[in-house]
Amino acid sequence: MRLTESIARQIVERSMKIIQFSVVVMDEHGWIIGSGDPKRLNQKHEGSILAMGDNRVLEIDDAMAARLKGVLPGINLPILFQGKPIGVVGISGKPEQVRSYGELVKMTAEMVVEQAALMDQIQWSKRHRDELVLSLIHGADLNESQLLSLAHRLELDLTQPRIAAIIKVFSKDRDTPSHQHLQRLVQLLEYPERNNLVAISSVTDNEVVVLKPVQLTDDGWSLERERRRVDKLLNRIRGEAAFDIRIALGEYFPGLRGLAQSYDTAKATLDAPGSIGEVLFYQDNVLPVLVGGLQSDPWRRKQLLQPLEQLIGADGNGALLRTLTRYFELDCDQGRTCDALHIHRNTLRYRLDKISTLTGLDLNRLADRTRLYLALLSQ
Repeated sequence: MRLTESIARQIVERSMKIIQFSVVVMDEHGWIIGSGDPKRLNQKHEGSILAMGDNRVLEIDDAMAARLKGVLPGINLPILFQGKPIGVVGISGKPEQVRSYGELVKMTAEMVVEQAALMDQIQWSKRHRDELVLSLIHGADLNESQLLSLAHRLELDLTQPRIAAIIKVFSKDRDTPSHQHLQRLVQLLEYPERNNLVAISSVTDNEVVVLKPVQLTDDGWSLERERRRVDKLLNRIRGEAAFDIRIALGEYFPGLRGLAQSYDTAKATLDAPGSIGEVLFYQDNVLPVLVGGLQSDPWRRKQLLQPLEQLIGADGNGALLRTLTRYFELDCDQGRTCDALHIHRNTLRYRLDKISTLTGLDLNRLADRTRLYLALLSQ
């Protein structure tokens, strides 16, 4: 730990709020880096070198001040950090007048230093936690031994099974969410402490990633337990935050490299065509997620959509497309489809036959029915 001008300025300001004498702070080399008298800044203070070198309190009277460079009468005390001197704090004035304030100012200085050191440690930990999370989710050239070593220093348990969740932030006032919104979300996810590993994964897309601990059973991880936890998070955000969110949770994969796979499934779930709702689970959207990959393969997507496009082109008022969509939504149950559309069974059979004719696909055959269903998902 070393004294900086910022720390020295804090020491001077806090000390001079409680005493009426000018305070000066010197670094380990004897340079004045903080002073109640700005004209003394950046001068060499020979008295501080003596005080720090001997690690002792040095009182300077008029005679000594005349012999030393950059020195005024007063008292100089070493500033200790973890038992070692890192600088000197001085009070200007006659020694008999300022002597009683020495320990108070020294204590103030060391408290400021300890607070600065703590903030440095917190910032170091936060920065390296972010780097760790981003390394885990991107998974490229993953050096597991280095990541485990860093996690040990950060007192993090990477053996805990986890899934990845991606949270996208939306501003309630329709403005672009600010970085402060993302930071506030990170705070809500980290506190109270739930052993979440959290990082801002994309400022551009306003996304935060969470590596959430899960409990494994013989049947896998508990989807219902995570639903309850997500509901609690949504309630907290509605009550405390000035933004809305959309969250997607991926699948569980074992090992450190599995976290990148879990992140990929969460990202694909969030971006899947036709996905709706505040909360998306990969397990509820497997087909849309897998079909969503066709977007990057134009010729396959074109082939898949061809029968559906033929239907849309001939469906003037959209009744056939609406019927087909509701038919699939209700698991091809004709009775429920008729009830939902308020039509007779004969009308439904007519429409389904018409769809088969226009698309060239037989809805009674599983392969044709599946092809048309996937086409709807990949629109």
